[in-house]
Order: sequence, then C-alpha cells, then structure tokens
Amino acid sequence: MQEKPSPFSIKYWSDDDRPREKLARKGKTVLSDAELIAILIGSGTKNESAVALSKKILASVNNNLNELGKLSIPQLKQFKGVGEAKAISIVAALEIGRRRRGSAVEKSAKISSSKTVFELLQPIIGELPHEEFWIVYLNNSHRVMHMAQLSKGGITGTLVDVRLVLKQALELGAVALILAHNHPSGTIVPSLADKKITKKLKTASEALDIKVLDHLIITQQSYFSFADEGEL
Repeated sequence: MQEKPSPFSIKYWSDDDRPREKLARKGKTVLSDAELIAILIGSGTKNESAVALSKKILASVNNNLNELGKLSIPQLKQFKGVGEAKAISIVAALEIGRRRRGSAVEKSAKISSSKTVFELLQPIIGELPHEEFWIVYLNNSHRVMHMAQLSKGGITGTLVDVRLVLKQALELGAVALILAHNHPSGTIVPSLADKKITKKLKTASEALDIKVLDHLIITQQSYFSFADEGEL
C-alpha cells in the first residue's frame, strides 16, 4: 500500500506558498530568507515543511545570514531533515554570495582612508573561519593596482613571506602597500605577532622606497587600523 503524502508536502501548498513558483511569478525580491533557503534544500521532513525547517535553521543563528554562512556541513546536518546534500547546497550558495560581494568591489578604487580598505576587504576576508593575510598594492595616486592573498592559515595565525610581498610589489611597480588580515575570533586587538610582522614588512619595504601605509585587522563588523591608532 502506497504511503499517503504528508500534508506538509509542497503539492498541497497554494502557488503563493510554494517558494519556487512564487519566485517565478513574483520575482526573487519578494521571497523571505527562509523561502530562499527552502528552495535550496528542496524538501522538509514528514512533519515539517521546507520553509519551516529553513526558519528553524535561521533562528539558530538569530536570522543572520552572515552567521549562517559560517556553519559547517556537520553543523547543518544536526538539523533533522538536513542531510549532506542539503547542507552542501546551503554552504555552496552562501559561499557564492560571499564571492559575489568580493568580486563586485571596484579594484581600481582610490584608497583615501582605513574605512575604504575595510569596505574593500571585509567582503573577502571578514567572515572567514580561518586567518588570511592580504596585501593591497597601490600606485602613486593610491589607487589599487592589485590585491593578493599572501597566506592562508588556521585560526591561530598565518605565515607571511616578506620576500614574496616585495617581489610582487617590484613586478607591479607599486609605490605603497596596505597590509590586512582577519581575526576569526572577532577581536580587533593586535597580537604581538601582528605588531612584529608589521614592523618587519615596514622596514623591508622602506629599504626599497616602498611605503607601508597601514595594516588592518578585519572582523565581520569592525576593524583595527595601525595607522589610525598611531602604531605604524
């Protein structure tokens, strides 16, 4: 005997309650975050709709999509009704969104303040669960010539090769640099290692007549500027 479909099955929903149909008929902007996630996961459980399951997932991170993007596949799989395939779909979609914000940044922008640097790099490294160290190479008008990830490490820190920084600066003809890395812990207080690498890069760059204008520690919502705080 064939099992009767659950009343939570999408086939019982009105068109306005079906996220896919709603998006097709009314456009993407009218959908809630939960409805968009419901489209990603496709189905809920026997006793819970995909939208209800999505609301539960969002509630666990206080309805913050940035926090949702930090959840791992195992963490998402802890929700009943979310298997590996659904968890991967959520992680992949949010990573695409993060990369989209990063690629939308105007890389020829003129750097006029530490806030400009934060706005440039926060979409790229501000929400990562691990540390990354980036270099922004500038021309004599302080416009961005190139941005590069110098190192990628665990949550405890990164390794920085000064020679690679200066080699690329010379190849690009850059006259100034801005250093930046993220703190996944959320703290913007510079560590002793942060201060040492700043001094090391500043001294080495000056020997080649290249200026280090700033070093930013970036988190999801804020930043620390060595230049602003008089520590450069």
